[in-house]
Amino acid sequence: MNTLTHKIPETLDPALEVDVINILIVDDLPENLLSLESILEQDGRNIIKASSGNEALKIARETELALIILDVQMPEMDGFEVAHLLRENPETMDISVLFVTALSYNEKYTIKGYREGAVDYLQKPLDTSIVKAKVNVFEKIYRQRMKLKESNDKLLATNKQLDEFVYIVSHDLKAPLRGLSSICSFLDEELGQDQKKEVSELLVLIKRRTAWMQALIDGILHYSRLANTVGEKEEVPLNDLIDNIIEMISPPSNFRFEIADNMPVLYAERIKIHEVFQNIISNAIKYSDKKEGVIKVSHLVFPDHYEFIIQDNGCGIKPEHFERIFGIFQTLGAKEKSESTGIGLTIVKKIVEQQGGKVTLSSEYGVGTTFRFTWKK
Repeated sequence: MNTLTHKIPETLDPALEVDVINILIVDDLPENLLSLESILEQDGRNIIKASSGNEALKIARETELALIILDVQMPEMDGFEVAHLLRENPETMDISVLFVTALSYNEKYTIKGYREGAVDYLQKPLDTSIVKAKVNVFEKIYRQRMKLKESNDKLLATNKQLDEFVYIVSHDLKAPLRGLSSICSFLDEELGQDQKKEVSELLVLIKRRTAWMQALIDGILHYSRLANTVGEKEEVPLNDLIDNIIEMISPPSNFRFEIADNMPVLYAERIKIHEVFQNIISNAIKYSDKKEGVIKVSHLVFPDHYEFIIQDNGCGIKPEHFERIFGIFQTLGAKEKSESTGIGLTIVKKIVEQQGGKVTLSSEYGVGTTFRFTWKK
């Protein structure tokens, strides 16, 4: 058996170039390879030939392929075995495989082919127009996929640059704020107890404003990183998670929590679901105006998702502010009291929507607010 070697143009970078695509045709008969090559040849295509399954697997591992046209009946290793091995390898599992067969076209046979990774069949004797039409479709799909990949790579690079920019800007902005805070502390110590009330109040105000600016910068940095990173998923028991959040927040003693005992175990990125619950619960504490604060956490179960409900008896939100509250840097008064940065609920919305969910709220001004968000199982 003669082995037909494959060639790739020297100017082609298989990882980046999509002006010329590689199509691998595999058949143990040289005359079949030459016949199929003559049908497929056109500008923008590099036809690579292989005369055995092993040779095809080697080429697939080393070359960026748009499509493999694979003969089913070959000695030593048939097309089903080749397709199975391609699918098992992470480097080749996404290559489209088009089977060529002279066997009878029955349901059992075709299902086996699709199960092994085939995307379609070509029946022998080959119909030139059908071969061209099907290959044109797969070429178009491949080129579109490469364009999407290129766009995605550019977006990832841009996001990385933005992350670096945010980090640098945050660092540069925090340095003078730390200096300003140190000066205030120095002045406070130097003036001692003899300082005028007006001066004392001014120093306290500067310190509070400086701390707020530092928290704002930290929030922006946190938002940027959290929204654009993907971490490892794990099983997260929500009852334990919420207990840990409450312990970490250390709410005032006048708060009472009613957490449902049957909260589910989520398979999720722990840090992200932690952020969502922590920000909503912290908000409820921050904007409470009642002698006794009450926060209730429960959930509903649906076929493909959960709906989580966090209800408080705080000051409530006016209807005209429902959408605004999720905007970055948006606060609804009480800024002097809480020094809110207006980032927490923006992070909540970003994370929930990242998971394919939705966050909503209902509220009665002066009575309390209920946040609801969905999370896929």
